[in-house]
Amino acid sequence: MQRRLVQTDGITQSILEAGSGPLVLLIHGFPELGVSWRAQVEALAAAGYRAVAPDMRGYGGTDRPDAREAYGMLNLVGDMVDLVRALGETSCVVVGHDWGAPVAWHCALLRPDVFRAVMGLSVPFQPRRPKGPPTAAMAVLAKRGGLGEFYMNRFQSDDAHLEFDADPATALRKMFYAYDGATPEGRQSTGFMPEGVSLTASIADDANLPPWLSEAHFSEYVEAFTRGGFRAPLDWYRNLDRNWAQTAFLQDARIRTPGAFVVGERDPVRHYAGAHEAGLRDWVPDLRVQVVIPGAGHWLQQERPAEVNRLLLHFLGTL
Repeated sequence: MQRRLVQTDGITQSILEAGSGPLVLLIHGFPELGVSWRAQVEALAAAGYRAVAPDMRGYGGTDRPDAREAYGMLNLVGDMVDLVRALGETSCVVVGHDWGAPVAWHCALLRPDVFRAVMGLSVPFQPRRPKGPPTAAMAVLAKRGGLGEFYMNRFQSDDAHLEFDADPATALRKMFYAYDGATPEGRQSTGFMPEGVSLTASIADDANLPPWLSEAHFSEYVEAFTRGGFRAPLDWYRNLDRNWAQTAFLQDARIRTPGAFVVGERDPVRHYAGAHEAGLRDWVPDLRVQVVIPGAGHWLQQERPAEVNRLLLHFLGTL
């Protein structure tokens, strides 16, 4: 397993890679890094695949453009298309977790010639909503349900990243704890907060590291986010409405490549994205794997690496 820099179209990407054979691209989410996939990189390499896990645009050792609009979905998909080319390949299987899942789904939706199959973890494919931009709809649903303020709406503000930047270690510890499957009922985050209460303030101060997260591994995250900050990662969220505006041409489009979806039974993201699980096959007709892992939370590939590796290798074997 090695770390190196790859020059792609407009940015330099830091990647973790191992193995040789058919390429499998692993896309992380928030607040994670390429090292979130270490167990999968190892397992894929051992099974005869070339596994590559980049630090995504704005994260870790990869470049962080200044412009907010540089973090839109079309940019993120473009980064992955050009990474495949820069690696000397013409096609791959793409796997995404959390924010990386929408990127992976859109890779397959936009460039099925490059991304010949797709697997999403935690976040199912969510088709474009024709009635208007997503942030307004999310705010209405939260208010109508008396749920408080949704974190994605809170992240739209220009200063939303400052609470994370002020104490990266505490912010990361609380986020990993609040979305983990081992965290007791009632102490997980639902993604909704009382008005005037920040996301980190809504999570218990005595939050500890999840069972899968060693101090050494945690320090990798703390060092990376202390160095790079949270402004760029939150800019991904600040492009939600812009993504909607730029993808009208994808309205009602379906993913035609083979697909797979895996989610943890206790993943809090299911509070607001889980409704899309039931109809997933309507949008991914060749859905070959759809599994709910009992007791697992959001950090699926790190919480349950053996189960995720087994399901991933099974899916790859169907191609």
